[in-house]
Order: sequence, then structure tokens, then C-alpha cells
Amino acid sequence: MRTFKHSTLAVLAASMGLAGSAMAQTAEVIHWWTSGGESAAVQELAAAYKAAGGTWVDTAIAGGDNARNTTLNRIAGGKPPTVAQFNTSKQYHEVVAEGLLNDIDAVAVKEGWDKIFPEPLKKFVKINGKYFAMPVNIHNPSWFWYSKAVLAKAGVTAEPQSMEQFFAALDKIKASGAIPLALGGQTWQEGILFNAILHTAGGADLYRKFYASTDGAVATSAEFKKILSDFKRLKGYVDAGSPNRDWNVATAMVISNKAGFQVMGDWAKGEFAVAKQTAGKDFGCFPGWGAKAPYMIEGDVFVFPKTKDANAIKAQQLFATVATSPAVQVAFNAKKGSIPIRTDVDMGKLDICSQQGVTALKDPARHLASPNQSVAPEKKGQIDDAITKFWNTDQSVDDAAKAFAAILKG
Repeated sequence: MRTFKHSTLAVLAASMGLAGSAMAQTAEVIHWWTSGGESAAVQELAAAYKAAGGTWVDTAIAGGDNARNTTLNRIAGGKPPTVAQFNTSKQYHEVVAEGLLNDIDAVAVKEGWDKIFPEPLKKFVKINGKYFAMPVNIHNPSWFWYSKAVLAKAGVTAEPQSMEQFFAALDKIKASGAIPLALGGQTWQEGILFNAILHTAGGADLYRKFYASTDGAVATSAEFKKILSDFKRLKGYVDAGSPNRDWNVATAMVISNKAGFQVMGDWAKGEFAVAKQTAGKDFGCFPGWGAKAPYMIEGDVFVFPKTKDANAIKAQQLFATVATSPAVQVAFNAKKGSIPIRTDVDMGKLDICSQQGVTALKDPARHLASPNQSVAPEKKGQIDDAITKFWNTDQSVDDAAKAFAAILKG
């Protein structure tokens, strides 16, 4: 466990009228933010909580699955944390159904969450009319990041606007001697790459049909098989060191100009920030082909395990008040690489990548639910396993299509 030092956000206490009232309310917070950029971001939350008078007990556990399982096991064992991180998905809905979480409606009503949260977020944090989770950011997991130096050396003069142009850029980078595509060979990272190609090259309609399918027919269509073929073709642009590489190590390959592209969520931008690199100058970013590319919306939330302890409940409410306040939202998301959850904060301080995200959020036609929001966790796991098998073996496109079709039917 770690605790964080006081920061310049100490002024938050006075502006929110919380200093002194918290009386050292202690919040143990389980989260999985352990990379450099993530750690810098979570320190903003911790410092703000301390500035408001609370005591932050940091339980950082590497890996989302590991952190979530720890939370669930501790809830089951009767020793829950005060606050715990989940994703904007169905991951915690079963816990709500079992009555194991406190709602945070008292804060939601006082702070007017219904008016300041974007509609896509409310769908996943408000259950049966009550807020059972507190969103802290808006992420898109399907961003394309690139080293401007690597692309310039390779003679790539413009961002790709199609799959064909993307392959052409990768070929030029490969010929220049750099690694075309930095990828961490882990199931979830391979899944991010697959889904980015599915909705970017295949379009939002094909993506939605795939995740909504119950008969599996879409998986054996010519359109979907083309996506499988393009996805597998990307294997030729990944280096031999890819298997089991962490995502932030892959990001570092782009930062250090060893690789041209990475397809990863906008949390990767936090790593560029830690490396003192500037969007538009040192690296580039785009969420898909063209100005109207589908924009996948997900993010991180915090939930509040059930407790009757009055001080713990006050600590939960203080956390929710602090973490969603305007100043903290801007400070946290600037370092996390994500977009603030509030529609009433100054977006002018965000960089060009985040500004692209803000623009996309204003266009409902571009909004796309993430796979975690679209299918049950069990089916999502089966799809991820099928993606990994196809990527890492000599399985044919036809056989992979049949495997996906069987999963969708199930």
C-alpha cells in the first residue's frame, strides 16, 4: 500500500468547503493504475482527497482482472475496501443485483449528476434509478498512436484514411528499418486491435451486428471474413518480442521512435505525457479513418462496497464529491489521457487528442458501445479467446469464422 503526498490541489479544500468537515475520513481505494502515466493521474485524486481532509490508503494491484477479483474476494470475505475500481461495463451489475454495493445517490443529487454527465455514461452507472457507480473518465480504447519522427523518416506524409493506406504506411515503416506496429501480445491487447479494425475498417454497423448476433451468420459473411484477413495480415508488422509485452512497454517503443504505430486506448497518452512529449509535435493520434470515424465510449468507474459504518459511508461520499469536481476532473484526465465526465468543465486545457475526443462525444452518430457493454462477460471472454487463437496460430480465416459463429450462437 502507498499513500500520496499533498499537491497544489490543496486549494480544492477551501473551494469545495470540505476542509475540516472530513475529519480524516479514511478511504482504502483498490485500483489497477500502476504505469507511469496512470500513477501520475491517480495521484491527482489522492492529493485532492487529502486536501479535502480525508486519508487515502492506496491499494494498487497490477492488472484489471487481478484488482477486480481482489475486490470481489474481499467483499465475499466480509472485508471490503471503501472504494474500488471497475470499468464502465456490466462487470459490477451482478454485484449490484446481489445488494453488495452502496448507492451514491446522496452525492449525485447534491452535485446534479443527471445534468452534467453525458448520456452514454448514465446508462452504465445508474441502475434502477440510482447511481451505483461513480464515473471518473471517458476512454476510447481504439486510438491509433504514432511517432512523427518514425513516419517522417519512412516517408509517410499523412495519417491513413483507409485500411489500404494503413498497410501502405506500415510497409514504408518496415522498409525504413523501424518496427511498424508495436503490440503487447496479451489477450486483451489483441482484442483491442481486433475491435479497432472491426469498427474502423468494417464500420459501425458490422461491429454492432457482430456483438448483437445470436445466430452467428455475421461471422461467416464476406465482410467479416475480410476483417479477419486484414487483422491476421497485421501479424507481419509486429516484432518477435511482442508476446506477453505490457501495453506501456509497447507505448514506450513509439515514444522512443523504435516503432511507428500502436493501437491502444487513450490511457497511452499518459505515458507520452510522462515522457514530456507533446501531441501534434512528437506524436500523433487519430481514432479511426476520417472525421466521422466511430468513437467507442467506455471508461473507469468507482463503486462503493456495502457498509453500515457511518464514517466509511462519509468517506465514500467525500471521495465521490472530490473525484467528480471540476478542478479534479481536468487535472486527473489531463494526466490520464482520457476525457472529463463533466460537460461543464473547461476543455480548452486539453490537448489535440482529447479535443478530437470531445468533438466525437458531441456527435451521437459516432458513439459506439464497447464489447464489455455489449455482451455478457462470459461471451466476451470466449470471443477474446477466439481472437487470440486466430492471431497466434495458423488457423484459417474460414475456420476462425466458424468458431466465432459458434460462440455467437451460444
